[in-house]
Amino acid sequence: MNKTAAEIIAGLIPFKMERNRWRGILRYGVRNALKLKYRLKRERSSPTSYLAICAIAKDEGPYFSEWIEWHLKMGVEKFYIYDNGSTDLTKKILEPYIESGIVEYRYFPGYRMQIAAYDDCIDRHRFDTRWIAFIDLDEFIVPVADDTVTAFLKRFENFPAVEINWLIYGSGGAKKRTAGGMMTRFKRHSQPDHLLNRHVKSIVDPRRVFTMTGCHEAARISGSAADSHGHPITKNFRDREPQQDIIRINHYAVRSLEEFQEKCGRGRASGKKRTIDMEYFNRYDLNDIEEC
Repeated sequence: MNKTAAEIIAGLIPFKMERNRWRGILRYGVRNALKLKYRLKRERSSPTSYLAICAIAKDEGPYFSEWIEWHLKMGVEKFYIYDNGSTDLTKKILEPYIESGIVEYRYFPGYRMQIAAYDDCIDRHRFDTRWIAFIDLDEFIVPVADDTVTAFLKRFENFPAVEINWLIYGSGGAKKRTAGGMMTRFKRHSQPDHLLNRHVKSIVDPRRVFTMTGCHEAARISGSAADSHGHPITKNFRDREPQQDIIRINHYAVRSLEEFQEKCGRGRASGKKRTIDMEYFNRYDLNDIEEC
């Protein structure tokens, strides 16, 4: 079913949680869903990795090394990278990781291709890895109560998905790009309970979801997603208080002003607006607390 028809039909469902889930199922296609459930009953293969990350990126070459190395330390074994038409050094920077088998690279140009990339990733790698995290290049998964993300996930294997809240980091007043990684350059973040931190990103069991409903949530085949405290989710993320005491996602949404202006030039991979403007910078440049 095409996206427009899925939106119309799902829009008739009054309960937001079920509406989002059915939006994803309808977009995936009822016939495809039935075929998948039939296949799942007969599939006996074991995943070759425990945790992978899927991301779509455009002209993010300078940020890949820090992002990959951090997540390797956190237990990620595989990265599925969708290149949304980069013209910088993305492919060259990724080559050592591609050759080692850590990165699987796919050229994926076009406008608003983020959800298409996520759909493709789940379909291709549904049986290859136990978990897939769907995050961006300006997002770092940071376990607080565990040493690694994999240690955190061991407690969630009965759930089809885990939703993890943002903690937004601002520019710290930086106008220009300077040397160093994001995590060392930007140390000031928002108040933890800021409304924007209610946003989540998901780590999903690809054998128990049809697809992603958007950038944040998954259309589950069965069961409830969990919050980071291990509780089944009963409310949309916009209606829940943020949780950052067990695990969080550091979201470096704007970086420096210079880097944000470069981001504006690249445009969006999803969403209704094709471009990013200074209104976004002003909303996300949150510098309330200096990290110890």
